[in-house]
Amino acid sequence: MEYRPLGRTGIKVSPLCLGGMMFGWWGENDYAAAEKLILRAIDAGINFIDTADMYAGGQSEQFIGECLARHGLRDRVVLATKVHFPMGDDPNQGGNGRRWIMRAVDDSLRRLRTDWIDVYQLHRPDPTVDIDETLGALTDLVRAGKVRHIGTSTFPAYQIAEARRVAEQRGRERFATEQPPYSLLVRGVEADVLPLCQEYGMGVLAWSPLAGGWLTGRYRAGRELPVSRRAPLLPERYDMALPENVRKLELTERLAVLAEESGLTLIEMALAFVIRHPGVTSAIIGPRTMEHLESQLGAADVRLSDDVLDRIDEIVPPGTTVNPADAGYRPPALEDPALRRRPS
Repeated sequence: MEYRPLGRTGIKVSPLCLGGMMFGWWGENDYAAAEKLILRAIDAGINFIDTADMYAGGQSEQFIGECLARHGLRDRVVLATKVHFPMGDDPNQGGNGRRWIMRAVDDSLRRLRTDWIDVYQLHRPDPTVDIDETLGALTDLVRAGKVRHIGTSTFPAYQIAEARRVAEQRGRERFATEQPPYSLLVRGVEADVLPLCQEYGMGVLAWSPLAGGWLTGRYRAGRELPVSRRAPLLPERYDMALPENVRKLELTERLAVLAEESGLTLIEMALAFVIRHPGVTSAIIGPRTMEHLESQLGAADVRLSDDVLDRIDEIVPPGTTVNPADAGYRPPALEDPALRRRPS
């Protein structure tokens, strides 16, 4: 497996990153089974693992930390985790403020059974906190040796740029990575986030490269559609009463036919497409079973021809996100009408 520079951090990582979202009661609740998945991924050459404190309420971090510690693999793995979402009923147990970040990082270190985190990421923007406060806290963590590099996840391009400006003016650590949603069906970041990350020399970890299961080959026209585990939590992404999701099914069928004509599985084509973009470092895969993992590992060696890429562009034009709900974040100004209307 090839290894790529993670932006300008000096770290080299595999083009597939093992995502930990399915470890714990959200997905694979048996530690022994999760351990086998982690060890198989590492044996296949994956040296990059991404998780978050909120995945299964911290259980994902616990499973990953236990496995790496038991097998002496911590030094072989580039380990990334995230902070932001609530971790309890206390209103101060979440967000991007100093008070929470300083506690959350120690909680993650304990669960991961490590002394340092390679990439500590903000899981989402927090409009209630000044970015300088957040960068100040993260800078202190880097200087304390608890964190090697800092990053963002699902940040709009303008917020990445603003954070870079503040960091340079205030002498803070700069974000070294961004983790955006990116797939054959979610291409909006091609318009701004990916070019900006290339300009800044940031590493990019693409989440949901299989579009939340839509690109696994299970969603096909004329067949009974699977019931996604995510559907109850994210109905806007799976409810077939919505025209955006009907359109997704139509396009997924065309992409599946193209993959078959190219001698590939849809999974292989989808992952190979993501890691072919020059701005993308790694695609995060989130297998729940060994079968899922094995079906995805081969994508690292697939090279899509320009003809196939041209046909993909015809099906889903560059910069297009078929269902806006798949973008993962809506700025407050789009959610709250009062932020875009002058008082009458």
